Formats: sequence, structure tokens, C-alpha cells
Amino acid sequence: MTNLFKFAGLAGVVIAALLLAVIAGDYGPWYFAWLVGTTMIVLIAASGAVLFETQEAARVANRDS
Repeated sequence: MTNLFKFAGLAGVVIAALLLAVIAGDYGPWYFAWLVGTTMIVLIAASGAVLFETQEAARVANRDS
């Protein structure tokens, strides 16, 4: 029964992707690049924030020692 739900979910994703491709038409590559670029910028900003917080915590720990 679990395999049936997985298959139905995958079928739903495929149908949604096909509908999106038909609606986007010739602009599909632009939308794809926009989504990938936006995702990458968000991930890079989040990793920068984590790195900054880690460095700041280490600086405060060294100052308190």
C-alpha cells in the first residue's frame, strides 16, 4: 500500500511539472534559472550568517577567557 502512495505522489509531481512546462512555454529556461539562482542566493546568505555567528561566538569566547 505504501508503494501505491509513493507512485501516486510521484505521478502528481510529474503531472504538475508537465503542466508548469506547458504554461511556461518558451520562458521555461528563464524561470528555471530564476528559481535556481534565487535558491542559491538564499543558501549562500544563510551559510554566511551561520559562519558569521560561529566566528562571533568564538571571538566572544576568546575574549572572555
